[in-house]
Amino acid sequence: MEIKTLAIIQARFGSTRLPGKVLKKINTKSLLEIGLNRISKSKIIDKIVVATTDNSIDEAIVDEVKRLGFDYFRGSEQDVLDRFYKTALLYKPKWIVRITSDCPLIDPILIDQVIDFTFNNNVDYGANILEERFPDGQDIEVFTFEALEKAWQESQLLSDREHVTPYIRRNSTFFNENKFRSSNFYSSIDYSNVRMTVDEPEDFTVIENLINSLGLEKKWEEYVLYMMENDLTKINSKIIRNEGYLKSLKND
Repeated sequence: MEIKTLAIIQARFGSTRLPGKVLKKINTKSLLEIGLNRISKSKIIDKIVVATTDNSIDEAIVDEVKRLGFDYFRGSEQDVLDRFYKTALLYKPKWIVRITSDCPLIDPILIDQVIDFTFNNNVDYGANILEERFPDGQDIEVFTFEALEKAWQESQLLSDREHVTPYIRRNSTFFNENKFRSSNFYSSIDYSNVRMTVDEPEDFTVIENLINSLGLEKKWEEYVLYMMENDLTKINSKIIRNEGYLKSLKND
């Protein structure tokens, strides 16, 4: 079967701020399982693959992925761009969707909206993060295999290798460069201060509260409304968005 659109989900057990976070469970389901189940509801994605590391500690990730019936690829822990590219190389899709495993409540409807937007705008890279107006944890990037390959060939900075897409974004038309055509999918309301990702214990508390209160099937807007009405946004409001990437920039 030809795979036009491949979703690659980054996942690893190691985390300095919340070790083992993607395997932490809420009501018997790991965050990884919750996220994969939601992503699998996309009507456009043809295949989902989890890209984890070749470290022995990530055998636990592999075991969970196998149990859930998804495919996986193992590669470099630090050179995530290389791991990501080699995952894609196995399938050579036309389009790649990048989602990280610490976003368990990622919305499949939003995923398809960003994919459709990217297709219709005929760009190399489409996302809802070039200008951040969606909640952290609803981050979706869509790009061509050719764009990924070019980034893999040309990226030199540690931050570019560790975070997959900064080279594409920085060298795109959104930032007045010309290597990659890009476009941003906007939210009409700015929710960029809302955290639905899991990097810290406080984040896990928020996600646990949302799932226990609303279940696993709500739209992202419904979760956000509940967070605002019940002051959940205050629990993790002091955590910096994209802190991992900012640390990588300091190490360049």
